[in-house]
Amino acid sequence: MKRIILVSALVAAAFCSAAQTRSAVVTISVSNMRSEPDYESSLENQVLMGRIVDVLDSTGYWRKVSARCPEYTGWINALALAPVEDVLQYEAVPKYLCTADFSYVYSRPSLRSSRICDLVQGDILIVGPERPRRGFSSVCLPSGKLGWVRSSDLEFKERYFAGRTPTAEGIIATAMRYVGVPYLWGGNSPKGFDCSGLVGHAYFMNGIQLPRNASQQVKFGDGIDISGVSEGDFSAFEPGDLMFFGNKETGRVTHVALYIGDGHIIHASQLVRINSLVPGTEDYYENSHRLLYCRRILGSSMPIEKK
Repeated sequence: MKRIILVSALVAAAFCSAAQTRSAVVTISVSNMRSEPDYESSLENQVLMGRIVDVLDSTGYWRKVSARCPEYTGWINALALAPVEDVLQYEAVPKYLCTADFSYVYSRPSLRSSRICDLVQGDILIVGPERPRRGFSSVCLPSGKLGWVRSSDLEFKERYFAGRTPTAEGIIATAMRYVGVPYLWGGNSPKGFDCSGLVGHAYFMNGIQLPRNASQQVKFGDGIDISGVSEGDFSAFEPGDLMFFGNKETGRVTHVALYIGDGHIIHASQLVRINSLVPGTEDYYENSHRLLYCRRILGSSMPIEKK
């Protein structure tokens, strides 16, 4: 107990350090990353709570940051960040992973107490100094503020990933939780997904970290022959494979989907939905003819395993 209190105090002190530090941690459930320091600029990515970023530049209340995992650079609001002096210290502190689709941090171990902030699946929080109480776990936010989260919405981060064997069933089940969620360009969270954001999130929650964009994801895994698709043959594909669509003349990838078997995919296109690749079927995906590549991540010689 004393060790937990000491570690929490040290980390909280680091969060309150001078703004000159060049590393920071995201303090809100979902931080929107934009192409320029302007709310009217395009949303490029989302960085979830607990992720470390490197601060590259600043203007007004905007910070240009480089996210570490997965790598991506853009501008986010300064209030979404807390400076960190010692990244290794922060990484060593015991943490929780939010496994519920959505949750909240409360001021006390009670649903009737005031809410401090919201959480989404994939958020990371520091284990708090107090013992669990009445079905709630003590947490420390990246800002250093203490609170309580329903214990059923959390798992110890290290234990969660250590016990995770990535399987097609698990990855597909994670993606299926978000059927009907609206499409959001740059979306990387349950609050809204783009195509690569959905695929990346499904893989991450099952222990594999993929690159952020479809144009990057297509460079990993093993290539699978797609020639049989034109004749309605999907026997070369396995559930969990990534299907990439785009311009057949240039080979440019513009969309990615997750193959779930029987000629069907789940993907974020207008909304998270399930579609068929078989012409003439009621749920036929209108851009199936733009299929360019299939890549197999599971069992590949070069998957990107989460540390």
